[in-house]
Amino acid sequence: MSEVTKLIHKYLRHEKKFPHVWCPGCGNGIVLGALIRAIDRTGFSKDDIVMVSGIGCAGRMSVYVDFNTLHTTHGRALTFATGVKLANPKLQVIVVMGDGDATAIGGNHFIHAARRNLNLTAIIINNNIYGMTGGQYSPTTPYGAKSATSMYGHVEHGFSISEMAVTAGAAMVGRGTVYHATLLDQLMEAAIKKRGFAVVEVISHCHTQFGAKNKLGDAVEMLRQQKKLAVRVDKAKTMSPEELAGKITIGVLVDRDLPVYTEEYQKIRDAARAAMMEK
Repeated sequence: MSEVTKLIHKYLRHEKKFPHVWCPGCGNGIVLGALIRAIDRTGFSKDDIVMVSGIGCAGRMSVYVDFNTLHTTHGRALTFATGVKLANPKLQVIVVMGDGDATAIGGNHFIHAARRNLNLTAIIINNNIYGMTGGQYSPTTPYGAKSATSMYGHVEHGFSISEMAVTAGAAMVGRGTVYHATLLDQLMEAAIKKRGFAVVEVISHCHTQFGAKNKLGDAVEMLRQQKKLAVRVDKAKTMSPEELAGKITIGVLVDRDLPVYTEEYQKIRDAARAAMMEK
Protein backbone atom coordinates (compact mmCIF):
# COMPACT_ATOMS: atom_id res chain seq x y z
CA MET A 1 0.00 0.00 0.00
CA SER A 2 1.45 3.39 -1.04
CA GLU A 3 1.89 6.26 1.43
CA VAL A 4 -0.87 8.20 -0.33
CA THR A 5 -3.28 5.27 -0.03
CA LYS A 6 -2.41 4.90 3.66
CA LEU A 7 -3.26 8.56 4.29
CA ILE A 8 -6.55 8.21 2.40
CA HIS A 9 -7.62 5.22 4.51
CA LYS A 10 -6.39 6.82 7.74
CA TYR A 11 -7.82 10.33 7.47
CA LEU A 12 -10.66 10.42 4.91
CA ARG A 13 -14.24 9.22 5.08
CA HIS A 14 -13.65 7.83 1.62
CA GLU A 15 -16.19 5.02 1.73
CA LYS A 16 -19.18 7.15 2.81
CA LYS A 17 -18.53 10.69 1.58
CA PHE A 18 -16.81 10.28 -1.79
CA PRO A 19 -16.92 11.14 -4.65
CA HIS A 20 -16.64 14.77 -3.55
CA VAL A 21 -18.75 17.65 -4.84
CA TRP A 22 -15.89 19.95 -5.97
CA CYS A 23 -15.51 20.81 -9.63
CA PRO A 24 -12.87 18.85 -11.57
CA GLY A 25 -9.62 20.82 -11.31
CA CYS A 26 -10.60 22.66 -8.11
CA GLY A 27 -7.73 23.59 -5.82
CA ASN A 28 -9.60 22.42 -2.72
CA GLY A 29 -8.39 18.88 -3.28
CA ILE A 30 -4.78 20.08 -3.15
CA VAL A 31 -5.54 21.95 0.09
CA LEU A 32 -7.12 18.83 1.60
CA GLY A 33 -4.10 16.73 0.62
CA ALA A 34 -1.69 19.26 2.10
CA LEU A 35 -3.71 19.45 5.31
CA ILE A 36 -3.83 15.71 6.00
CA ARG A 37 -0.12 15.35 5.19
CA ALA A 38 0.65 18.19 7.61
CA ILE A 39 -1.53 16.70 10.35
CA ASP A 40 0.08 13.31 9.87
CA ARG A 41 3.54 14.81 10.40
CA THR A 42 2.50 16.61 13.58
CA GLY A 43 1.82 13.29 15.27
CA PHE A 44 -1.58 14.28 16.67
CA SER A 45 -4.14 11.51 16.82
CA LYS A 46 -7.46 11.89 15.04
CA ASP A 47 -9.15 12.27 18.40
CA ASP A 48 -6.91 15.28 19.14
CA ILE A 49 -8.17 17.16 16.06
CA VAL A 50 -11.37 19.16 15.67
CA MET A 51 -11.99 20.56 12.19
CA VAL A 52 -14.53 23.35 11.97
CA SER A 53 -15.80 24.78 8.68
CA GLY A 54 -18.39 27.28 7.54
CA ILE A 55 -20.45 27.44 4.35
CA GLY A 56 -19.12 27.39 0.80
CA CYS A 57 -16.87 25.17 -1.30
CA ALA A 58 -14.22 25.19 1.46
CA GLY A 59 -16.90 24.37 4.02
CA ARG A 60 -17.29 20.90 2.54
CA MET A 61 -13.80 19.93 3.71
CA SER A 62 -14.95 18.98 7.20
CA VAL A 63 -17.36 16.47 5.65
CA TYR A 64 -14.56 14.45 4.06
CA VAL A 65 -12.13 14.07 6.97
CA ASP A 66 -12.30 11.47 9.73
CA PHE A 67 -11.74 13.83 12.68
CA ASN A 68 -14.08 15.43 15.18
CA THR A 69 -15.88 17.85 12.86
CA LEU A 70 -18.33 20.75 12.91
CA HIS A 71 -19.94 22.04 9.71
CA THR A 72 -21.29 25.37 10.91
CA THR A 73 -23.25 28.37 9.63
CA HIS A 74 -21.98 30.97 7.18
CA GLY A 75 -19.28 33.21 8.62
CA ARG A 76 -19.49 31.68 12.10
CA ALA A 77 -16.86 28.95 11.94
CA LEU A 78 -14.48 30.89 14.20
CA THR A 79 -17.17 31.48 16.82
CA PHE A 80 -17.92 27.75 17.07
CA ALA A 81 -14.17 27.01 17.10
CA THR A 82 -13.68 29.52 19.93
CA GLY A 83 -16.28 27.71 22.01
CA VAL A 84 -14.66 24.34 21.37
CA LYS A 85 -11.21 25.62 22.30
CA LEU A 86 -12.40 27.31 25.49
CA ALA A 87 -14.32 24.20 26.53
CA ASN A 88 -11.32 21.91 25.95
CA PRO A 89 -8.04 23.77 25.36
CA LYS A 90 -6.18 20.48 24.82
CA LEU A 91 -7.87 19.93 21.46
CA GLN A 92 -6.13 21.00 18.25
CA VAL A 93 -8.79 23.09 16.52
CA ILE A 94 -8.40 23.74 12.79
CA VAL A 95 -10.83 26.11 11.05
CA VAL A 96 -11.24 25.90 7.26
CA MET A 97 -12.95 28.82 5.52
CA GLY A 98 -13.24 30.51 2.15
CA ASP A 99 -12.40 34.17 1.50
CA GLY A 100 -16.06 35.20 1.59
CA ASP A 101 -16.94 33.05 4.57
CA ALA A 102 -13.96 34.28 6.62
CA THR A 103 -13.71 37.94 5.67
CA ALA A 104 -17.19 39.12 4.63
CA ILE A 105 -19.92 37.90 6.99
CA GLY A 106 -17.18 36.43 9.19
CA GLY A 107 -14.86 39.43 8.98
CA ASN A 108 -15.33 40.74 12.51
CA HIS A 109 -14.89 37.27 13.99
CA PHE A 110 -11.65 36.88 12.03
CA ILE A 111 -10.23 40.22 13.13
CA HIS A 112 -11.00 39.63 16.80
CA ALA A 113 -9.80 36.02 16.81
CA ALA A 114 -6.45 37.39 15.61
CA ARG A 115 -6.56 40.26 18.12
CA ARG A 116 -7.24 37.90 21.02
CA ASN A 117 -4.58 35.48 19.75
CA LEU A 118 -6.86 32.51 20.18
CA ASN A 119 -4.96 29.23 20.00
CA LEU A 120 -6.53 28.15 16.70
CA THR A 121 -5.32 27.32 13.20
CA ALA A 122 -7.20 29.15 10.44
CA ILE A 123 -6.90 27.89 6.85
CA ILE A 124 -8.46 30.42 4.47
CA ILE A 125 -8.84 29.39 0.84
CA ASN A 126 -8.86 32.53 -1.28
CA ASN A 127 -10.19 32.13 -4.82
CA ASN A 128 -11.39 35.76 -5.16
CA ILE A 129 -15.06 34.88 -5.49
CA TYR A 130 -18.10 33.14 -3.98
CA GLY A 131 -17.77 29.90 -5.93
CA MET A 132 -20.55 27.71 -4.58
CA THR A 133 -23.39 30.23 -4.43
CA GLY A 134 -23.23 31.59 -7.97
CA GLY A 135 -20.03 33.55 -8.52
CA GLN A 136 -20.75 36.80 -6.67
CA TYR A 137 -17.83 39.09 -5.83
CA SER A 138 -16.14 38.68 -2.46
CA PRO A 139 -13.97 40.99 -0.29
CA THR A 140 -10.88 39.77 -2.19
CA THR A 141 -12.23 40.17 -5.73
CA PRO A 142 -9.76 42.45 -7.57
CA TYR A 143 -10.74 45.87 -8.83
CA GLY A 144 -12.11 45.64 -12.37
CA ALA A 145 -12.79 41.89 -12.24
CA LYS A 146 -16.09 40.49 -13.45
CA SER A 147 -18.43 38.39 -11.36
CA ALA A 148 -22.13 37.53 -11.21
CA THR A 149 -22.69 40.74 -9.24
CA SER A 150 -20.16 42.90 -11.12
CA MET A 151 -20.74 42.01 -14.74
CA TYR A 152 -19.32 45.34 -15.94
CA GLY A 153 -16.26 45.23 -13.71
CA HIS A 154 -15.81 45.37 -9.94
CA VAL A 155 -15.64 48.93 -8.57
CA GLU A 156 -14.37 47.98 -5.09
CA HIS A 157 -10.77 47.19 -4.17
CA GLY A 158 -10.01 43.77 -2.74
CA PHE A 159 -8.00 43.57 0.45
CA SER A 160 -5.18 41.28 1.54
CA ILE A 161 -6.27 38.60 4.01
CA SER A 162 -2.71 37.98 5.20
CA GLU A 163 -1.88 41.63 5.74
CA MET A 164 -5.09 42.09 7.71
CA ALA A 165 -4.21 39.09 9.89
CA VAL A 166 -0.74 40.50 10.58
CA THR A 167 -2.15 43.91 11.50
CA ALA A 168 -4.89 42.41 13.68
CA GLY A 169 -2.30 40.58 15.78
CA ALA A 170 -2.09 36.94 14.65
CA ALA A 171 0.89 35.05 16.07
CA MET A 172 1.73 33.43 12.73
CA VAL A 173 0.66 34.30 9.20
CA GLY A 174 1.69 32.37 6.12
CA ARG A 175 0.61 32.49 2.50
CA GLY A 176 0.91 29.83 -0.14
CA THR A 177 -0.68 28.75 -3.40
CA VAL A 178 -2.15 25.44 -4.47
CA TYR A 179 0.53 25.30 -7.15
CA HIS A 180 3.27 25.29 -4.47
CA ALA A 181 1.93 22.19 -2.74
CA THR A 182 5.13 21.30 -0.84
CA LEU A 183 5.33 24.78 0.68
CA LEU A 184 1.65 24.52 1.57
CA ASP A 185 2.35 21.33 3.53
CA GLN A 186 5.11 23.10 5.45
CA LEU A 187 3.03 26.20 6.22
CA MET A 188 0.13 24.14 7.52
CA GLU A 189 2.37 21.98 9.70
CA ALA A 190 3.98 25.09 11.21
CA ALA A 191 0.56 26.69 11.76
CA ILE A 192 -0.85 23.64 13.56
CA LYS A 193 2.18 23.51 15.87
CA LYS A 194 2.15 27.27 16.57
CA ARG A 195 0.94 28.51 19.95
CA GLY A 196 -1.61 31.20 19.26
CA PHE A 197 -3.71 32.26 16.29
CA ALA A 198 -2.04 30.93 13.15
CA VAL A 199 -3.34 31.81 9.70
CA VAL A 200 -2.51 30.20 6.37
CA GLU A 201 -3.98 32.01 3.38
CA VAL A 202 -4.13 29.67 0.41
CA ILE A 203 -4.30 31.32 -3.00
CA SER A 204 -6.44 29.00 -5.08
CA HIS A 205 -8.49 29.26 -8.26
CA CYS A 206 -12.13 28.95 -9.24
CA HIS A 207 -11.96 28.29 -12.96
CA THR A 208 -15.68 27.58 -13.25
CA GLN A 209 -16.71 30.98 -11.87
CA PHE A 210 -13.91 33.54 -11.58
CA GLY A 211 -11.80 32.06 -14.36
CA ALA A 212 -14.66 31.71 -16.81
CA LYS A 213 -16.08 35.18 -16.21
CA ASN A 214 -12.65 36.83 -16.56
CA LYS A 215 -11.39 34.65 -19.43
CA LEU A 216 -8.42 33.35 -17.43
CA GLY A 217 -8.44 29.88 -18.93
CA ASP A 218 -8.91 26.47 -17.38
CA ALA A 219 -7.60 25.15 -14.06
CA VAL A 220 -4.17 24.33 -15.51
CA GLU A 221 -3.74 27.83 -16.93
CA MET A 222 -4.77 29.41 -13.64
CA LEU A 223 -2.24 27.22 -11.81
CA ARG A 224 0.43 28.44 -14.21
CA GLN A 225 -0.52 32.00 -13.33
CA GLN A 226 0.02 31.22 -9.65
CA LYS A 227 3.50 29.95 -10.48
CA LYS A 228 4.22 33.07 -12.52
CA LEU A 229 2.99 35.57 -9.91
CA ALA A 230 4.32 33.96 -6.73
CA VAL A 231 7.48 35.33 -5.09
CA ARG A 232 9.12 33.75 -2.05
CA VAL A 233 9.43 35.95 1.04
CA ASP A 234 13.23 36.07 0.93
CA LYS A 235 13.28 37.18 -2.68
CA ALA A 236 10.49 39.71 -2.10
CA LYS A 237 12.70 41.48 0.46
CA THR A 238 15.18 42.30 -2.31
CA MET A 239 12.56 43.66 -4.72
CA SER A 240 11.23 47.20 -5.09
CA PRO A 241 7.53 48.06 -4.64
CA GLU A 242 7.29 48.47 -8.41
CA GLU A 243 8.72 44.99 -8.99
CA LEU A 244 6.32 43.49 -6.44
CA ALA A 245 3.23 45.13 -7.93
CA GLY A 246 0.77 42.42 -8.90
CA LYS A 247 2.90 39.67 -7.35
CA ILE A 248 1.92 37.24 -4.58
CA THR A 249 4.39 36.96 -1.71
CA ILE A 250 4.43 33.40 -0.37
CA GLY A 251 5.99 31.89 2.73
CA VAL A 252 5.89 32.84 6.41
CA LEU A 253 5.00 36.54 6.60
CA VAL A 254 5.13 36.83 10.40
CA ASP A 255 5.97 34.48 13.27
CA ARG A 256 5.96 35.97 16.75
CA ASP A 257 5.36 34.87 20.33
CA LEU A 258 2.42 36.56 22.05
CA PRO A 259 0.27 35.80 25.11
CA VAL A 260 -2.26 33.14 24.14
CA TYR A 261 -5.89 33.96 24.93
CA THR A 262 -6.94 30.50 26.09
CA GLU A 263 -4.02 30.33 28.51
CA GLU A 264 -4.66 33.86 29.83
CA TYR A 265 -8.37 33.07 30.22
CA GLN A 266 -7.52 29.95 32.21
CA LYS A 267 -5.48 32.10 34.62
CA ILE A 268 -8.55 34.28 35.21
CA ARG A 269 -10.69 31.20 35.84
CA ASP A 270 -8.13 29.83 38.29
CA ALA A 271 -7.93 33.18 40.11
CA ALA A 272 -11.71 33.42 40.33
CA ARG A 273 -11.97 29.86 41.65
CA ALA A 274 -9.30 30.56 44.27
CA ALA A 275 -11.12 33.73 45.37
CA MET A 276 -14.38 31.78 45.75
CA MET A 277 -12.66 29.13 47.88
CA GLU A 278 -11.33 31.81 50.23
CA LYS A 279 -14.80 33.11 51.01
